[in-house]
Amino acid sequence: MKRRELLAALPLTGYSLIVRAQEPLPAKPDFDRIAPSRNRRHGVPQEPNMTLVELQADVFIAGGGLAGVCAALSATRHGAKVVLVQDRSRLGGNSSSEVKMHVVGANCHKGRPGWREGGIIEELKLDDAAANPQRCWELWDLLLYDKIVSEPNITLLLETTLYAVAKKGPAIDHVMARCDKSEHLYRVRAPIFIDCTGDSRLALEAGAHIRTGRESRAEFNESLAPEMADQETLGSSLLFTSRDYGKPMPFKPPKWARKVTKEQLRFRGTNSWEYGYWWIEWGGNLNTIWDNERIRFELLAITMGVWDYIKNSGNHPTSANWALDWVGMMPGKRGSRRIVGDHILTEHDLLKGEFEDAVAMGGWPMDDHPPGGFDRSDLPPNTVLKTQEVYNIPFRSLYSRNVPNLMMAGRNISATHAAFTSTRVMATCACVGQAAGTAAAQCVKARIGPRELSRDRQRVIALQQSLLRDDQSLRGVRNEDPLDLARKARVSASVEEPGGGAAKVLDGFVRDIPGKETHQWMGRMAADGAWIELQWEKPVTVSEVQITFDTGFQRELTLSSQDNAMKGIVRGPQPETARDYRILSGGAVLAAVQGNHLRLRRHRFGMVTTDRLRLHIAATNGSDMARVFEIRCYS
Repeated sequence: MKRRELLAALPLTGYSLIVRAQEPLPAKPDFDRIAPSRNRRHGVPQEPNMTLVELQADVFIAGGGLAGVCAALSATRHGAKVVLVQDRSRLGGNSSSEVKMHVVGANCHKGRPGWREGGIIEELKLDDAAANPQRCWELWDLLLYDKIVSEPNITLLLETTLYAVAKKGPAIDHVMARCDKSEHLYRVRAPIFIDCTGDSRLALEAGAHIRTGRESRAEFNESLAPEMADQETLGSSLLFTSRDYGKPMPFKPPKWARKVTKEQLRFRGTNSWEYGYWWIEWGGNLNTIWDNERIRFELLAITMGVWDYIKNSGNHPTSANWALDWVGMMPGKRGSRRIVGDHILTEHDLLKGEFEDAVAMGGWPMDDHPPGGFDRSDLPPNTVLKTQEVYNIPFRSLYSRNVPNLMMAGRNISATHAAFTSTRVMATCACVGQAAGTAAAQCVKARIGPRELSRDRQRVIALQQSLLRDDQSLRGVRNEDPLDLARKARVSASVEEPGGGAAKVLDGFVRDIPGKETHQWMGRMAADGAWIELQWEKPVTVSEVQITFDTGFQRELTLSSQDNAMKGIVRGPQPETARDYRILSGGAVLAAVQGNHLRLRRHRFGMVTTDRLRLHIAATNGSDMARVFEIRCYS
């Protein structure tokens, strides 16, 4: 009996069928599973007009920002069945079209060239750059949606809010979420839960240990901390966009707009205005969750006041033909609650950056803002402490210390306020999400909790090697995967550039260390391209080849409406990346690709026994050099 026929034959109890993990799911979203159509509602006594839907998952994720998206994708790609709940109509959080904040991370905009993150966030950026050269924010939303709904083992619940947690002992048994648009309540059971809400709502309902505000300087001896602990944090921001309409565009502010003066802007420049200002920030000295509505009002009042100043003060006559074409209505939140894990990341950790259980990389400076935000016009809008190097983030900061099956990813990881001012940026949050999702899937497979994984050195090493295989960036950790057959091969190439020898594809690293080390093969393209070949002493059986190409980490890559931020960014396939290539075994073509723009490519085929494999690059996306960081082979 087909699955839809089975569903139709069930009695109309008002409950959905619980789909077991081993049941194959269809290629398109299974809406029958999450939204059963009923003539009569069957909810719970307190909600008689809602329909209760039961769902079973391996991993439940609350929050669909970039941390949640990357956690969901990594978990499901490692075999887990995922339920992802997002309280908005779109994914992406502060990177979505509702906020329009550009994604930044360890490369510090252009301040630390070469340290762009790899992994899933790089995949998303590359796809967006290739498919969205026009810089449309709604297409970024659509890309994230497409990535999630195209995974058959992810159940996505949009406009759905987690509101309750039920526990068995210290562990979470199930969560409750609601979608008032469809009048559904969801009860979701899973062995592992990940809080990617930013505000730690899942952790709050589960009774996890939480920190808010700023620690005293004495507690962790942090230079960025205030003398006395308080409940203040970074404020929220609203962005706007504007454009030149080629004719005079007058502006009359609403009555509730603030009157902004030149004195208030002495530390805040207004020389370009196509993309608003992150320093339109307010509310860090309030509760950024409870006072969200007041914060929204004040931010709108400041935004209108700043635009009034630009248009009507007389200090910016070239703004005459400019007009607003979008104003954010959802505050882009920075700080709120942080979940306490087995390790609390501190300022000193970021300056040192070494952990045996490293699972993600950061590098944005510790970037603290006055809690009063725009109201503190007497202060610069931020204070920066830049780490000398990028740093690693430990797995022990990604799970709760008192709720054994609760993990976290995003700006709510276990960190002091000082460390949080760096780890909060979205590319770092995305990498943390990928680490958490991969670890969650491994916990489910092994039937253990995250602390048990953390305390097993061999499991931690296996987690790190799995992350490296998925192109996660970890400082100082190299490929030592015992299953990678390429590590036993010799390598040669049609041509090699000085410093870019063929052997570099087997040195275990998939990125250059800017200004210090090169870890890629580089060969100048001839008329027929260039090739690199692996050869084994004895034939091996191969069914998968994985290649990591160069995608120009020395440049920034993001989506932004700020013209200055877009300088030097390639909105399309990156020129260094191999575009057309083949994988050959003797005379047989195992894989042939045209039009590639991605960094990490995997090719699976039937078992092939051979003593050599050749990667032949016929064309790049613009460079005259063939470039490859790594080749892996698996059976």
